[in-house]
Amino acid sequence: MDDDATLTRQQISDAVSPLGWRLVLGAIYTEVATSSLEDAVKAASTAVSATGSDGQRHLTVDVRADRAVLRLHSAAVGAMTGRDIRLARAVSDVLPTRPAVIAGQGMEIAIDALDIAAVRPFWKAVTEYVDEPDLSDGLIDPFGRGPAIWFQQMDAPRPQRNRIHLDIDVPHDAAQARIAATLAAGGTLLSDAAAPAFWVFADREGNEACICTWQGRD
Repeated sequence: MDDDATLTRQQISDAVSPLGWRLVLGAIYTEVATSSLEDAVKAASTAVSATGSDGQRHLTVDVRADRAVLRLHSAAVGAMTGRDIRLARAVSDVLPTRPAVIAGQGMEIAIDALDIAAVRPFWKAVTEYVDEPDLSDGLIDPFGRGPAIWFQQMDAPRPQRNRIHLDIDVPHDAAQARIAATLAAGGTLLSDAAAPAFWVFADREGNEACICTWQGRD
């Protein structure tokens, strides 16, 4: 596979799922379960060594006492490429144990706007976020800590509902469990018309959130 190839979501998921990685919000993740912070650091170091100089601007690591969370994504183009798939294979080949399944979620704040160009500068300034590298309307935390912000185009005012909601992106094989938990916690399913790309839910007071996966988007 060409390192610079841009892949469909289906191709990415098919390539990395058997390795213990999952595609979430445009990046692939895995977790290595550990019994101590020292072991988590060792797992992270092993992953960094496996990727070598190619890991720069592709691999990021979150080290915790009970796990190392690994993420691969081509930062320069804001997308997954063949290089990320190759690096995932290299990491999985040398990890001391098979990666645990899996890794978390991603989150976006979605802002409905009639005039995106008019409101986007405010959100960029107030958060000190930066432009996404793929030249979309999205904004991202330059330190990689906060959720991304994206702007959803409205065609008419909708004063009867909140215009800011959360999009929670989960691994495709974790969606049904998250949906069940949301409903059990008092949520109401407002729409599944776009499933499996996303399901729209509301709490008891009508505040909305979406559970999202990569599926249904290619």
